[in-house]
Amino acid sequence: MSGKQNQSKKRLLDPVDRVSEIIFGLIMALTFTCTLSVTEGGRGEVQKMMLSALGCNVAWGLVDGFMFVFANFVERARALRTLRALRATSDSREADRILLDALPPVAATVLRPDQVGDIRRQIASLSEIPTRPALGKDDWLGAVGVFFLVFLSTFPVVIPFIFIHESATAMRVSNLIAVILLFFGGYSLGRYAAHRPWLMGLMMALVGSALVGITIALGG
Repeated sequence: MSGKQNQSKKRLLDPVDRVSEIIFGLIMALTFTCTLSVTEGGRGEVQKMMLSALGCNVAWGLVDGFMFVFANFVERARALRTLRALRATSDSREADRILLDALPPVAATVLRPDQVGDIRRQIASLSEIPTRPALGKDDWLGAVGVFFLVFLSTFPVVIPFIFIHESATAMRVSNLIAVILLFFGGYSLGRYAAHRPWLMGLMMALVGSALVGITIALGG
C-alpha cells in the first residue's frame, strides 16, 4: 500500500493494487469452479459451487478491504513517528540518518547531503504535526473499491455456468475466460512497468493457472 496517502487525491488505488485484487479474485473463484465434477455436476452442484465462489470472494474482499485500511493506518503511524524523531533530535547527523532510513532506497542513494539537509530543515520548520495517525474518507472509499474488485472478479468466471447448462462446456468457457483475464492482468502490469507486456501477460496466465492447480491439490 506504499504511497497511497500521497496519491489519494488523484486515485484511490494505483494500477498495481487494482490489477492485483482482480487477479486474486479470479484465482479464488477458479479454485471453486475447477473442483466441479463435469461428469457429476448437476444444476444443484453448480449452484452450490457458484454460491461458494461468491461467498469466498465476499469474505476475502472484506479481509482485503480491512487490510487496505489497516496498512494505510500503519504507514501513517510510521511516518508520524519519523516526523517526531526528526523534531526531537538536535544532532544533524542523526536527523539525516532518520530521514534517509524513511526515504525509498532509490531516493536515499541519489540525494546529496545538502539536499538531505534542506528536506530535514523544511520538516523541522513545520508549524504543527498531527498528534495521532488518522484515517480519512479516501481510505474507506479505497477499502470499498478493494472489496468490489475482489467480489466482482468472481462473475466472469461463474457466468458461463449460469447460461450454459452442460457442465463440461461451461467449465471450458469459464477456464478460457479466466486465462484471458489473467493474461490481460499481467499485460496491464507489464505496460505499467514498461517491461515486456506480452511476456508478463503470458507469465501471469501460466503462473495463475499453476497456482490454481496447487491450491486445489492442497485442498484449497
